[in-house]
Amino acid sequence: MTTDLDARLGLTSSGLVLDGEERVLLCASLFYFRMPRETWAARLAQVRASGYTVIDVYLPWNFHELAPGEWDFDGRRDVGAFLDLAHEAGLAVIARPGPYICSEWDGGALPAWLPLTPGLGLRQAEPLYLEQVRRWFDQALPLLASRQHGRGGSVVAVQLENELDFFDTADRPAYVRALRDMALAHGITVPLIACAGQGDTSGATGDVEGVVPAYNFYPSDTSVSVEPEVRRYADLLAGRDLPLLVTETNRAHVTLRRLLVSGAGLLAPYLQASGYDFGFTPSTGNWGDPGGFMTHDYDFGGYLSPVGEPRPEMVEARVLAAVTRTLGHRLARAVPVAADGAYTTAAPTSASPSRLLLDGGGSLLGVTNLGADAATAVLLAADGLPDLTVDLAPRTCAFVLRDLPMSGYGLPGTLVLATADLVAAGPDGIELAAHGPSLLALRADGTGVGADVVALDAPRPDAPVTTTVHDGSTTWHVVVRHPQDVAGPDGTRYPAPAGRATAPAAATPVTAARLLDLPARTGRTTAHDLPPASEEVGVHRGRTHYATDLTGVTTLLVAGAADIVDLALDGRALPSVARFGATELVDVDGATRLDATVETWGHPNFDDTRLPAMRMGSLRGLGQVWSVVGSENVHALWTVDGGEQWAGDPAPLRTLGGWSSTRVGLPVTYRRRLDVDGEHSHALRIDGIPGAARVTVDGAERLVTALDPWVHLAPGEGREVAVTVPHTPGAFGPTTTLLRLAPVRGWQVEGQSDRDLLALAATPAASTPVTLPLTLDPGDERWLDLDVPAGGCSIRFEGTHVRVWAYAHDELLGRVWLDDPARPRFTGGDPGRIWLPAGWNGGSIRVAVRATAGPAAPALVAVLVTPTEE
Repeated sequence: MTTDLDARLGLTSSGLVLDGEERVLLCASLFYFRMPRETWAARLAQVRASGYTVIDVYLPWNFHELAPGEWDFDGRRDVGAFLDLAHEAGLAVIARPGPYICSEWDGGALPAWLPLTPGLGLRQAEPLYLEQVRRWFDQALPLLASRQHGRGGSVVAVQLENELDFFDTADRPAYVRALRDMALAHGITVPLIACAGQGDTSGATGDVEGVVPAYNFYPSDTSVSVEPEVRRYADLLAGRDLPLLVTETNRAHVTLRRLLVSGAGLLAPYLQASGYDFGFTPSTGNWGDPGGFMTHDYDFGGYLSPVGEPRPEMVEARVLAAVTRTLGHRLARAVPVAADGAYTTAAPTSASPSRLLLDGGGSLLGVTNLGADAATAVLLAADGLPDLTVDLAPRTCAFVLRDLPMSGYGLPGTLVLATADLVAAGPDGIELAAHGPSLLALRADGTGVGADVVALDAPRPDAPVTTTVHDGSTTWHVVVRHPQDVAGPDGTRYPAPAGRATAPAAATPVTAARLLDLPARTGRTTAHDLPPASEEVGVHRGRTHYATDLTGVTTLLVAGAADIVDLALDGRALPSVARFGATELVDVDGATRLDATVETWGHPNFDDTRLPAMRMGSLRGLGQVWSVVGSENVHALWTVDGGEQWAGDPAPLRTLGGWSSTRVGLPVTYRRRLDVDGEHSHALRIDGIPGAARVTVDGAERLVTALDPWVHLAPGEGREVAVTVPHTPGAFGPTTTLLRLAPVRGWQVEGQSDRDLLALAATPAASTPVTLPLTLDPGDERWLDLDVPAGGCSIRFEGTHVRVWAYAHDELLGRVWLDDPARPRFTGGDPGRIWLPAGWNGGSIRVAVRATAGPAAPALVAVLVTPTEE
């Protein structure tokens, strides 16, 4: 596939060709919605200074459509302004407007209200959903079309959808074709791509014409199988005259180098430039791992921290960028091959190393040390050179360049061998980069295959090694720099010349505060027969309060509650629970009133069937609440059907899971009639499910998992139940329970959306000076004002059994949950840090503190403030 915008952009087998220049492209993810607008230009400049020349940019639908039909593209939502700044910074852009983006973002950017439409199928080729997507694309795509490369902007590709091969889309071709047609209708003429998250090309693209496959690789950085896996995809695409575009992968340059020598024409390590999730925008259930909350601090160890601090990987970025610039089209057009037998080493290394056969002659070999210790490798005799021993630093992939003709650089002869990185070459000489000693061999034209190998000393920062290499009448000038001294395109180095490093900033404790006379909520409620989902009362992000009378109730069954659930019985707070929709029993303990506050941490960004609230499109809130009015043990009297495992006629009767057979792992089905009436709802709890089971209720199949072992039965359902599992002796039991239920009715509900909470946080209030620590009773919620030093700040809270929300600049800066056994597992970045950007610092922050019940007394003990650069 080729695209021609004024002959400036093409997609060929060598990759994305920009302005006629063929080069392996390095791309950093950089997300405007995870940074204050005041930092956009500086962060873009940092990426450009790294040597990376492309950024990929998600456009989150639900960041721009705040409520149905309410669009916002102003302020820090002005994606057009961000794209214009990227163009001014000289960065090309791969735009990723979704509609689904994943990105560990609330709901994967799908608006929370979409599932409220009956019959709408998320990420399906059905009219209701596609009409909603069309509304979004009508807003987003014109912004991209007007900023395409060659037409006044720098958008060089547009990604449709994201990792669709993870999702059960019924008709992938029809779905991707619909998205493609929308893009074309809006004048998108740059390449359209679709990325496979787990290597399923057809699953990601639907094999739709005009949609180019790309791939996301997330191996372990110590995996020995990276090279053969990547070469397989490079070979498959080469057969279609397409490049291997790696649209997401790990940040470490050891892995990026392995991908490069295996044939990648685009390398886009995900989140080299980290960010921060302001507001109620983190997601839940990341990477298909139920029970996790994404942190506000969105960080996976890229070369820029969430607050813009450069990290050591910036050095490796500049070196790799210099290599790709120097080798240029030779590298872009190179062909990857297996290099088994090219070297030996005692270190952990690739199972099948890769070598690139460079266009015009020469090769680039990747020599890996995947271990934690320094090692050596022996380059086996080749090209007239003997066996050579080279040093390998820990967790590195060294490039070995051989037989590169130098005529293209205005130099004579051939570079026979270089074990340091070639970062520049021209008529004035050759520039290399190395951390340690290296080897170099050059040969003059017409002098045969041999060459003398020169051992080069290790350079030091600010102290390069300079030498001249002679072969007959030919002389080459050579400079070997320490990687820190390899300049980016702007001429700067990282982190600084030797001796200029600064000590980390010290934290300043803040103990003085002002306790505000500010209520936690308005108290204005509306009546509901049954508890509504948060989204039904307009809380797409935020929290919802529920209250009801429990007179006559002894035990509650709560199904579908998510995400943070605070219950109180007659005013007595129970321990907070991070729930993901699993059904739970609650002992009422004689109480006559239930109060509940349910906070949305975030909607799931994956579709995980193991827990109800981890399903994409699941709603938030208290879920369904039932009174348990009857209970029966139904563990016995199940008939056993082993299919062809045994005769079984008449079927034997056993307890559920009680059949004994040598045919472990083969499916066995247990069937039973349940004593249900047509009046009550029921819930069947199946203890001991081995992972997951298919349960058939009156002929309709359902999935039940060990994480949520309940089957909910509407009135009249459940007369015939069948449980089919691989035979696992002793897996079930000891009980299987059928509960008879009655709905708890009569609820008072108050929704507090994110905007309601922002308005509350901005409300003037009388205050009283206090000194931390602040002690609270379980269930209490208090508001404080805290003065903070000027400039950008990282803010940490110390305490126990409290949750904290911090506000400034009309934004929720973030939330932390301190020292509580009920606290869930957090994933991503630092769960204890809240960032106050310099441009948002008005000298104080407003903090809401909620006390949780537990083994220790709730208290906010101290606040620690550390300066940041932004």
